[in-house]
Amino acid sequence: MSLFQPDYAAAVVMPSPNHGPRRGAGEAGPDMIVLHYTGMPTEESAIDWLCRPESEVSCHYVVRENGEVLQLVPEKERAWHAGKSFWAGETDNNSRSIGIEICNPGHPGGLPPFALKQIEAVIELCRDCGDRWAIPPERVLAHSDIAPVRKVDPGERFPWDLLAAAGIGHWVEPAPITGGRFFQQGDSGQPVEALQSMLSVYGYRTEITGEFSAATAGDVEAFQRHFRQERVDGIADFSTIDTLHRLLTALPRYA
Repeated sequence: MSLFQPDYAAAVVMPSPNHGPRRGAGEAGPDMIVLHYTGMPTEESAIDWLCRPESEVSCHYVVRENGEVLQLVPEKERAWHAGKSFWAGETDNNSRSIGIEICNPGHPGGLPPFALKQIEAVIELCRDCGDRWAIPPERVLAHSDIAPVRKVDPGERFPWDLLAAAGIGHWVEPAPITGGRFFQQGDSGQPVEALQSMLSVYGYRTEITGEFSAATAGDVEAFQRHFRQERVDGIADFSTIDTLHRLLTALPRYA
């Protein structure tokens, strides 16, 4: 693939052949941003893989640990980063999103902290993309949000609070972890149905059955990984439910 003009002025172009046209509603342009970690031992190996035709994966941007931003795919094109996923009724999230890979070895490498320069670069990149495409804050998401269980990136150590302080993403301060009633796999009844309804309304592909299944636990865990990071266990305790409720009430359509 030949060079192209970067959409983000600060980006260095490194073209990947792994992309195609946006489809359906995504033809109008992206309306969400999905954040990933690379999950590979080195930055070089991750970037190389994202640019290899045989990998059949790519993203729009890669953010190195030193804050350098690479653009692999033009924003008008559909990068291949989300895979099988779901959010708020949409299954072709590649067509609807800008994919940003953040260089970090991830869980396989012990999930080390993200460098501050790197997070500052992610914030500026998200702000630029969000402003140009009018992307709502609540549609800046984790890969784990749109593909629970299958994906866990960018992980529970990603500083969503720092992004929120800079006006990026949807966030409320998570409720403290305390004792009290909780729901977990194997439970059933109206309270479980209410929990499932809240997750579904927020955007997760949670079936409303009243049965706390393994799939529901996976959705709860994904939620915790993003919004209540202190404990990621798939158990819907007061802290999890209260945080979810306050996120819902803070959405523009409910505020």
